[in-house]
Amino acid sequence: MTLVETTQGACLGSEADGVFSFKGIPYAQAPFGALRMKPPVPHSGWSGERDCTQYGPTVPKGPYPPPFDTLLPEPVIPGEECLNLNIWTPSLTDSNLPVLVWIHGGAFVNGTGSAEIYSGRNFARDGVVTVTINYRLGPDGFLYLGDGISNLGIQDQLLALKWVQQNIGKFGGDPDKVTVAGESAGAMSVGTLLSMSQSEGLFRGAIMQSGAASHWLTPDTAKKVANYLAERLGIEPNREAFAEVGVDELISAYMALSVEAQTIPDPMKWGEIVRNSMIFEPVVDGDLVAAPPLDSLKNGAGSEVAVLIGTNEQEFNLFTVPAGIYDLVDDNFVNLAATLYGLGTDAVEVYRQIFPKVVPGELMGRIATDWFFRIPAIRLAEARSKVKSSTYCYEFRWKSPLFDGKLGSCHAVEIPFVFDVLDAPMVADLVGESPSGATAAVVHKGWVDFVTNLNPGWDRYDPDTRRVRVFGAPDEVEEDPWSATRRLWHGLR
Repeated sequence: MTLVETTQGACLGSEADGVFSFKGIPYAQAPFGALRMKPPVPHSGWSGERDCTQYGPTVPKGPYPPPFDTLLPEPVIPGEECLNLNIWTPSLTDSNLPVLVWIHGGAFVNGTGSAEIYSGRNFARDGVVTVTINYRLGPDGFLYLGDGISNLGIQDQLLALKWVQQNIGKFGGDPDKVTVAGESAGAMSVGTLLSMSQSEGLFRGAIMQSGAASHWLTPDTAKKVANYLAERLGIEPNREAFAEVGVDELISAYMALSVEAQTIPDPMKWGEIVRNSMIFEPVVDGDLVAAPPLDSLKNGAGSEVAVLIGTNEQEFNLFTVPAGIYDLVDDNFVNLAATLYGLGTDAVEVYRQIFPKVVPGELMGRIATDWFFRIPAIRLAEARSKVKSSTYCYEFRWKSPLFDGKLGSCHAVEIPFVFDVLDAPMVADLVGESPSGATAAVVHKGWVDFVTNLNPGWDRYDPDTRRVRVFGAPDEVEEDPWSATRRLWHGLR
């Protein structure tokens, strides 16, 4: 056991194989009672020694539906002090180590920083102090009512980053060497934070895996979601009424509403959610998120921050293969999906020419992957092409053998490679029994090098050469990969 004194009180952690860990440290007051659906309040502290040897409570959230609950396992830990964080460090005597702060994904309604796939033990082994955080999800984190309170999940992330600034030196980290990182909704959160003036000085590096700065809701659409949810619950659409709804009842209601949005995608009712597929996202409220994040980045926001951003080759297969949708897609469905994203039949034919041997389910997945993930990442890199700091891009192509190889280089498959935790519990359910340790070593080293030196070890991205580091097929730098499909999205995405 080992003790560290923070601004809130003493934390008792543990040590194993030269890595110290401190888990479940609350950075904010419990967001319940009078604080339910209100801005986060810094934790008031505690007396005595707090046991931080076990993960703390997780935020209220619904379960992943089968089969995603086994592919993306996450714990549910009861308790109210759910706005907490976890730290792994190789040293408690240093004060200049680089710091990685991880924001988990989960479509803004799922996920937790306490999942074993996010264990920071091997980043710490390699000299990086690692922090994973919990933040409010679903309506508790992203409900918008137009009442002056919004983006509470983003506010939680900001408060956690401020806690890191105040305390990470006690855990061996340098507050001037912080990189914030995330995957999927976590990466979209990072893209949002990067665009905001309120985050200036909180981090010098940003990593975005399978998410960028193109997913957000307008106030009108977000307010519609709140009204639909209130109608389903039989309450008035105001903060006081929502705060009185029990956690389980609220979770059931928003899960049902989400299913409706995805299965009956009426654009007159759901607006941009028809394409985004998520009923809760950061809201461009004109205050905390002053403008669409990508617009802010184009205007120089985050220009002092170095960026590492990329996607997986077959992101969308995670959403279609395990659920059986992949095998049901035909050519008509491909054309319909392409139309939804703004592509015409000529553009679809370009995809068919580039991928002549793939089945319709794979072709649709390639198109959806580009709209959701790859093109937004490229747009963010392009937006930063004239700023003072650097941008590095990657594409992950190592393919999972599961589902007869159809899962491929799907969404989230790169995470255990990044964290170098291929041996973590249940990781085999995503990557199979024999994932490439060599690929994990290369990927993990790139992330360690970026957090440490703001340079992952390959050429930066610029619109002239468009150099992208490819992992897994084989490991090399390519210029403008998939250039023909990239050009199809000009003016559309």
